[in-house]
Amino acid sequence: MTRITSSGRNASIIAISALALTLGACAHAGSASASQPGIIKIGVSLPITGVDASDGVPATEAVKLAVEDANAHGLVPGFTLQVEVLDDAVNGLHNAKRGGENFQRLNEDGAVLGVIGPLNSDVALTEIPLSNEDGLALVSPANTSPGLTKGTQALELRRAHPDQVTYFRVCTTDDIQGPAGATYEYQQLKARTAYVVDDSNTFGRGISDEWARQFESEGGRILAHEHSNGQSADYAPIAVRIKAAHPDIVFFGGEAGTGGAKFKIALDAAGLGSTPFASGDGIQNAEYLNLTGKDAENSYATVAAVNADALPSAGEFVRTYRARETAPLGAYAANSYAAAQALIAAIAQASADDKGALPSRADVLAKLRATQNVPTVIGSFSFDENGDTSEHIISIYKARAGKWAFLYQRDFASGP
Repeated sequence: MTRITSSGRNASIIAISALALTLGACAHAGSASASQPGIIKIGVSLPITGVDASDGVPATEAVKLAVEDANAHGLVPGFTLQVEVLDDAVNGLHNAKRGGENFQRLNEDGAVLGVIGPLNSDVALTEIPLSNEDGLALVSPANTSPGLTKGTQALELRRAHPDQVTYFRVCTTDDIQGPAGATYEYQQLKARTAYVVDDSNTFGRGISDEWARQFESEGGRILAHEHSNGQSADYAPIAVRIKAAHPDIVFFGGEAGTGGAKFKIALDAAGLGSTPFASGDGIQNAEYLNLTGKDAENSYATVAAVNADALPSAGEFVRTYRARETAPLGAYAANSYAAAQALIAAIAQASADDKGALPSRADVLAKLRATQNVPTVIGSFSFDENGDTSEHIISIYKARAGKWAFLYQRDFASGP
C-alpha cells in the first residue's frame, strides 16, 4: 500500500499548474487572431485550475491535440483552426456563473464556431440556455445529468428555441452510469445493504438517486439517504451514523472537491476503511487520490467514458498525449478529443457544402444535429434528437496503491 507523499502531491500540482499557464498563454495568442481571415476558433470552457484541474487540464490539452491534428491533415481546407481556452473555476472550484461569463465572451468572438465544455453538469445548467439563445454549438465531453437533454428540464433550458438543439455530449448519462455502478456493486461486490450520501448538487443528487433505485431493484436495501452540504459539511457525525448502521457499502453522489475526498477520510477515521466506498466519475481523478492518500483504498468509481488505454482507436492519441504531457491522462481526455473531432467534422462539412466558404454557426449546428457514425478516437457515434450520443459506455475503476485500476468496461447502448 503506497501513500501519496506531500512531495508527490506538490509535483502533480506544479505540473498541472504549469500546463494551465501554457493553456492560458495559448488562449491569449488565439485572441489576437480573431479578426484575421482564414481563422476558425474552437472555444474551450473547462476548469483548468483548482480541484477539477486533474480532469480539466487533460481535457483541454486533448482539444488542442485534436485541433493540431486537424490542421496538419487540412481537414478544413482554406482555414486554420485555433483554440480559445477559458477557465471556469473560481477559488479552486468550478463555477456556474464563471462558465456563463466564459460562454458569453466566446459568443462575442465571431471567429468561434463552437465550444467544447463544460465538464460539470451544474455549469451546463447556466451555459445551455445561452447556447440555445445565441445559436452557438456547445459540445460536452463529460456532463452526465439526464435532465440536460431529456424531459421538462431540458425544454426549459432550451426555452428561447425549444425545437432547436444546440447542446450535445459525447458521454452517456447518469440514468445509465448510476445503475451500471449499482449492478456491479450488488452482483460483483455482493453488497446487500447501502448507506447513500450526496453533496446536494445537480450531479451528486442525480447519480445517487439513480444508483439507489437500481440497487433496490437488484434486491438491495437502502438504509438511509442523506443530503450533505458538500465540501463544507462535517462528515464525522455522518460517519458515526453510518458505522452504527453497518452497511455493506457506502455510496457518495458528488465529486472529490465537493466532499468526496473529505467524506472518505472521515469514514476511514471512523474505522470504516474496509467498507467499500462507491461513487461516480466525480472522484475518478488524480485529485481524489492526492487528497485521500492511503484512505483512497477500497474506493470504486464509475466513469461515463471509455478507458482509452483499452481502445486501439485511441492508441495514437494516448501515446502522443503521454509523450508531451506530465499530467495524467484523466477520465475525459479521450472524450474531449472526440468532442473536438465531432465539432471539426461538422465545420468541415458545412464549409464544403458552401464551396469552401466560412460556414455560419447555424450551418455548423445543422451538421452536428445530423451527425451519424462520425469516426473518433473513442469509436464511431451519432447524436440523437436530444443531442445525446449513441454510445453508452461505462467504465469501472478501483483505487489501488495510489492509482485507479481499471476493472470493467461495457457499452449499455442495447440495454442493461
